[in-house]
Amino acid sequence: MGVGLPYLSAYLDSLGANFTHGANFATSASTIRLPSRIIPAGGFSPFYLDIQYSQFEQFKERSQIIRRQGGIYAHLMPKKDYFPKALYTFDIGQNDLGEGFFGNMTVEEVNASIPDILDKFSLNVKNIYKLGARSFWIHNTGPIGCLPYILATFPSAQRDSYGCAKPYNDVAQSFNHKLKEAIVQLRIDLPSAAITYVDVYSVKYSLYREPQKYGFELPLVACCGYGGKYNYSISVGCGGTVMVNGSQIFVGSCERPSVRVNWDGIHYTEAANKFVFAQISTGAFSDPPVPLKMACHQV
Repeated sequence: MGVGLPYLSAYLDSLGANFTHGANFATSASTIRLPSRIIPAGGFSPFYLDIQYSQFEQFKERSQIIRRQGGIYAHLMPKKDYFPKALYTFDIGQNDLGEGFFGNMTVEEVNASIPDILDKFSLNVKNIYKLGARSFWIHNTGPIGCLPYILATFPSAQRDSYGCAKPYNDVAQSFNHKLKEAIVQLRIDLPSAAITYVDVYSVKYSLYREPQKYGFELPLVACCGYGGKYNYSISVGCGGTVMVNGSQIFVGSCERPSVRVNWDGIHYTEAANKFVFAQISTGAFSDPPVPLKMACHQV
């Protein structure tokens, strides 16, 4: 099931971009707060949420300048009246938790950082609202303790009955509880906004609880990776090479990615993402319980 629209062009695409239906400001490894270890010195994107907001602010202004100028690029820009009618989607926060875990913070310290992370998130939503946004579709964060990069790095962490690292999932659930509280406050502060909170955590966790029911297998094992119980190593990732018995081996995909949950130790496979989208787009996991196609209407 889809919504009948093409994938959004990334804002950072320098060639072949078409912003007629919107723009994608996401980058891999991006966070809500400014990360302390930015690529290449660390593993996190320089395009944290404040920067993405600035990019959107510039995009909104400059796209209309291009439309007014006319010429061959004008038709690739969104119309002015699309901005207040658009749906603004957010799926961010897991990397803020990951940065804490991999920055030698304890689970308790990461938990204690959540209110500040969400204060920064709420501020960005308010700033986007000030630019005319009215409809928001906000994902909570997934079960980070089920991801191979957590499982392989913290092997002594307590496991739940499905093999996930329970203390790390507890932090994700704490984040989600406080995110929901933050959204309640945003609805008060932004009375003209339609804000949908989407429980992605529950849908993703069902893939670990009952993978066979949904046609998946080995949910805790990366499809594209190398090494150990979870087919994941922090030293060599998907698409890299590793020396095995004197031979250089390419780290590529598993044979059947269509039945696997995890792609590279951190991200989900296309098949798993398709499953998640099919579940959440109905509104069954949303508060208020509106389907995606109705998310631009206040309830």
